[in-house]
Amino acid sequence: MKFRTEVNIKDSTVKMQPEDCIFAIGSCFSEEISALLATGQLQTLSNPFGTIFNPYSINTSVKRLHDSAFYDQEDLVAYDDQVISLDHHTKFNSRYAHQTLELINHGIEEANLFLQNTKWVIITYGTSFVYEFLPKNKLVANCHKIPGKFFKKRLLTNLELADAMYETVTHLKDICPEGVQILFTVSPVRHTRDGMEGNTLSKAKLITAVHEVTEQFDDCHYLPAYEILMDDLRDYRFYKDDLIHPSNQAVQYIWEKFGSAYFSDQTMDFVEENFRISRALAHRPSDETDPRYQDFLENLKGRIALQQTFVKHTVFSDAFPQQ
Repeated sequence: MKFRTEVNIKDSTVKMQPEDCIFAIGSCFSEEISALLATGQLQTLSNPFGTIFNPYSINTSVKRLHDSAFYDQEDLVAYDDQVISLDHHTKFNSRYAHQTLELINHGIEEANLFLQNTKWVIITYGTSFVYEFLPKNKLVANCHKIPGKFFKKRLLTNLELADAMYETVTHLKDICPEGVQILFTVSPVRHTRDGMEGNTLSKAKLITAVHEVTEQFDDCHYLPAYEILMDDLRDYRFYKDDLIHPSNQAVQYIWEKFGSAYFSDQTMDFVEENFRISRALAHRPSDETDPRYQDFLENLKGRIALQQTFVKHTVFSDAFPQQ
């Protein structure tokens, strides 16, 4: 007797290798997956503009990265003693324009160089809703708690969604190495501020547009993270206390399905051992001078040294900072 409807990810014919560079952009769900990739000591860069939710703004970000188009002071706005980019997350805000620009443009430079070696891109869309900043007639990624009277909220049209996604693919295929694999997913996080009906409509438009675009490219794929949480893990025990965001257990479940479909056997072994090493490094004894703990550390160093032989990039660079 079956008690759940399991959602599986189709096994990929192209596999992630231990030395592949992986770029992630989009909602906070993409950051969680990217953090797991980084814990596994894979080369990862996530959200150089901070968390972004709608396809229009994600495409704006990717185009900027593709063109290596730096921001200048005219691109910023001032509000509540902060200098802000409406294309970026609040973590880029500062009191002075030069500080904000330094953070933003450093991120663009770093991501442009990273994308030139990227073999895998993960894009996570969160919503079809977008806000227009009325003083500049500009669609924005983040409202930065500026009063609502300065914005107009609307749904992106089906054409706008598909065009933004298509352009994102073309920009990525131009800057990334030939054969780059682009994985689209829709965040399972509900945007309750849009209302439950609005959230459902928003997600449905995203899923429709993603499928329309991925069908046009052999190297674009859809990861059913949304469907896994909605149809496979449809129980509130798989959510955090806010009943909106997936729990760590749910993220781990999706991660394991993702890895089974997209990791090569070598990558799986590499990542799993690095997870074990990471857990061991988190151990803190009551007495660090204990000879048994020193033997434990020496064993860890040997395991890290062995892992380093499998890749050219540095692994666990901050494991023993005193060395």
